[in-house]
Amino acid sequence: MNTIPLLQINNISVVYSDVIQVLKGVSLTVERGTIVSLLGSNGAGKTTTLKAISGLLKPENGRVTDGTIMFDSKTVQNSAPEDITRMGIIQVLEGRQPFKYLTIEENLRVGTATRWGKPYKRDMDMIYEYFPPLIKRRKSLAGYCSGGELQMLVIGRALLAHPKLLLLDEPSLGLAPLVVKEIFRIIRRINEEQGTTIILVEQNAAMALQIAHYGYVMENGKIVMEGKAEELRENPDVREFYLGMAASGTTKSYRNVKSYKRRKRWL
Repeated sequence: MNTIPLLQINNISVVYSDVIQVLKGVSLTVERGTIVSLLGSNGAGKTTTLKAISGLLKPENGRVTDGTIMFDSKTVQNSAPEDITRMGIIQVLEGRQPFKYLTIEENLRVGTATRWGKPYKRDMDMIYEYFPPLIKRRKSLAGYCSGGELQMLVIGRALLAHPKLLLLDEPSLGLAPLVVKEIFRIIRRINEEQGTTIILVEQNAAMALQIAHYGYVMENGKIVMEGKAEELRENPDVREFYLGMAASGTTKSYRNVKSYKRRKRWL
């Protein structure tokens, strides 16, 4: 059994356009077969961390200036995104971006592009089993699908590439609560049944920590807290700032106060 972590990020810094520093000494570890949640507010550096892993900084004139990213014992920082994809790192971008003028099934087949002509029918059946709503929409143009259907589509498309590491960026964004619950249930099922290692970037901390094994909290381009998911769920700072819960466990209300004065102790 391979005990070496699948992904190790060691003290990386990321700069855009040689001027704007976004990540400052970020380190994290992802064990094989686990779900790791990356939490934080807008602008904390979560998406930049994913793009540093997947190589998508390069098209945006960004690069890792310090530190290393080791995937499966290979150094990958600043590598071309197509090379990283072939190694088995697949990112599902925020915003559910399909090929609008292709059908659902044609979109899914795009995910097989890295498999060099290998048969994929059994895998297509697996995707439809995970995401039954896509079956009746398989011949429909993706541009006419709902947000929930598109989220299922882009996750399914990524799975067809047989990822060793699946990067999910804000899968709950803009979706109805019932759809979010179903999407997260399927993410957990994929991890358990396929053994897929997943990094989940999510602002919905309550949902993310329900399915994750381990979590990191980011603020201002740095990791400020980490721990097992159950430990983070009980941490008073995480409960107050990310779960909206007071120390007593009740939902916190701000209607009767003019300003929120408590500072985050890690800043």
